Amino acid sequence: MRRLRRLAAEGYARLSPPAADVSAIMPQRRWKLLHAIHDFLPRHQAGSEIYAFELCRELSSRHHVTMMSADYDPLRRHGQVTWRVHAGLPVLEIVNNWVCASFEETYRPPLIGERLASALEAVQPDILHVHNLLNLSFELPIIAHAHGVPVVATLHDYTLVCPSGGQRLHQAEQHVCDIIETARCARCFPQSPFAAQMSFGTLAGPVARPGLAQWAALTMRRRLPVVASRVARVASRVGLASVTEEEISARLATAQEVFRQVDLFVAPSESIATEFERLGMDRSKIRVSDYGCAPLAQRSRPEPHARLRIGFVGTLVWHKGVHVLLDAVRRLPASTWELRIFGGLDVFPEYATDLRARAAGLPVQFMGRFDRDRTAEMYADMDVLVVPSLWLENSPLVIHEAFMAGVPVIGARIGGIPGLVQDGWNGLLYDPRSPEQLSAALRQLIEQPDRLLEFAGRLPRVKSIAQDASEWEAIYAEVLDRHAAGGRAE
Repeated sequence: MRRLRRLAAEGYARLSPPAADVSAIMPQRRWKLLHAIHDFLPRHQAGSEIYAFELCRELSSRHHVTMMSADYDPLRRHGQVTWRVHAGLPVLEIVNNWVCASFEETYRPPLIGERLASALEAVQPDILHVHNLLNLSFELPIIAHAHGVPVVATLHDYTLVCPSGGQRLHQAEQHVCDIIETARCARCFPQSPFAAQMSFGTLAGPVARPGLAQWAALTMRRRLPVVASRVARVASRVGLASVTEEEISARLATAQEVFRQVDLFVAPSESIATEFERLGMDRSKIRVSDYGCAPLAQRSRPEPHARLRIGFVGTLVWHKGVHVLLDAVRRLPASTWELRIFGGLDVFPEYATDLRARAAGLPVQFMGRFDRDRTAEMYADMDVLVVPSLWLENSPLVIHEAFMAGVPVIGARIGGIPGLVQDGWNGLLYDPRSPEQLSAALRQLIEQPDRLLEFAGRLPRVKSIAQDASEWEAIYAEVLDRHAAGGRAE
């Protein structure tokens, strides 16, 4: 505990600007802010991680900000705590290798709960801002309140109610969960990568030979998607990852307690706000406010290319729907378009292999991971961005980035996407289950390239990360004042 406090204090002293340098812009109150997320940069680079980093970086110019994250890494000891720095931001990282004695411990792991309590003692924040409790613990808001710390949260996805990753999508049955069915959840979880993590943690925990454990851990870390289904099948036979409907119901009941313990939720889209209200969250505790974004370096945009340049940006995972996009472009004359897919091929290699097979013989380039410093350059070479998601997307960061870069979007009509893309006005929408409709939308732009310029001229303004940070400061002040007056989450 003393070491954690000392490291936190040293981190603040080293990373915070001198008071004299910020006195002109410092607000009346300077807070210690603790942000919590399921995983973090640089290893994990999805939308919520990028947004959380940009928000924390903006806030850190006026406040002491610490990021607290988890990481799955079998090469390190379960529960290990590491302090590191990412781009000037102090990060307290807790290793959670899903060493679980029961399904309940996947969302309320005792050792991780102890580490979270110690972290709160070390940082002693004025307020806790939760981005995701996956890999951490549903107990975190309760632990925070026990330390007198109010809690706010951003609703990025559905991990509170979906134990298989937060997409509310049963991939094996290709089913979008409009409602939470405990029987389907009980079938879905054992087929998910999280069941493989739980099974591996349970099996590898007692291994006495470090060499064997390290080899197995390295294999899982590098090739988890490849072996996940095999491990899950073995685990299912020995009962390690089996889940009952009653256990799913207990998890949902615990999520309801999280709803009560968080003082205020911010939903980046009306879609996710409405969904959580349907799921039992008090609407009076939800504010709808879209993400803010860091500015992109602007480049002059050329006229539409002779061949329609289509782009996809994101994680290459099934629920992002890249296979639907490939099935759609296959229906178009290959001489009229080209597709560039930006995303790491090593995250889910089995899926990436399937995508490569579907793209064989087509004008498709797999660009791999991209440097965030080259984001503007990436979008500047596109005529249109396609967002073919199959899950109930919230408010995709890639759409905001495309808008800032002046690139129209074709998006699946699902989740929060229709709240950003107005069909026929600044982009096009299609049924997410229909590659035929997506192909027809792309054909429109091939045959009528002037529509691209029309759409680009109607793209909405994107909120800046500076404005977003200011809005969060107002929320922090409101919640802190309420606590000082004796009010808190029920």
